[in-house]
Amino acid sequence: MPAPLPRSLIRATDFEVLPLSRVLRRGDGYTVAASPSNPLHYWGNLLLFDHPPEPGDGARWEELFDAEFSAEERVTHRTFAWEGGDGALGAAREEFLARGYELEQTVGLAARGEDLVPHPRASSAVRVRALDHRPGRDEDLWAQVIDVQMASRENLVDVEGQVAYQRTRERDLRELFASGRGGAWFVATDGEQVVGSCGIVVTGDRGRYQAVDTVASRRGEGICSRLVAEAARIAADRDGARSFVIGADPDYHAIRIYESLGFRPVERVAGVYLPAPEDRA
Repeated sequence: MPAPLPRSLIRATDFEVLPLSRVLRRGDGYTVAASPSNPLHYWGNLLLFDHPPEPGDGARWEELFDAEFSAEERVTHRTFAWEGGDGALGAAREEFLARGYELEQTVGLAARGEDLVPHPRASSAVRVRALDHRPGRDEDLWAQVIDVQMASRENLVDVEGQVAYQRTRERDLRELFASGRGGAWFVATDGEQVVGSCGIVVTGDRGRYQAVDTVASRRGEGICSRLVAEAARIAADRDGARSFVIGADPDYHAIRIYESLGFRPVERVAGVYLPAPEDRA
């Protein structure tokens, strides 16, 4: 049967930004999220359980995943997440890390639009604008966004596969924007060069950030803080976004940038994934 959105703010907005072709359905104690248009999307093809893993769940969850995705041979990874905003891991380490899975923990931050403030050292050297999502428009800038995203991915094994994933994700988001959903993909440019980018998908009056990236050689210049704040302002003016959600790695410096702009941590979530064979070192 169709699945309701998760209770977790991060997981709910994870699902809201999936492609138009997304499929959400309930299993026994879990939700299946599938993205038929992009089987390479680890966090778009997963099982979201109602509770953290318990001892013995490793093999059981794998069997469930394989059964749910048996009709999609292009899904060769496995991804599991679970409800709860307190970051509880349950038996995740014991059940999954020994099997080669990677643990991903995310801090969910939220802010009302009126609470967001410019950073005092935000860059004034760049221009921030929304890209035109229509076919044939801003194609050079869209291509540069892929380059920026690829440059920020470290230790890639299957570079060609990652490029394919990024291009498909970009296509899906452009279709999402073209469908009438609010939001856009934003770039910070210095002249004709993209030096930072991020997306915001607006559902109702809530905007969820996607893939905030800054060119490595330009970090520390205030580009990210300018981009994040101005993208929110544009999404509020154009699409009526009144609140914003962003996910951050708890150990990455970007979380401090978001907090300096007015975002506040509201939850912590976790999940595990087993990379596809071609992505394993």
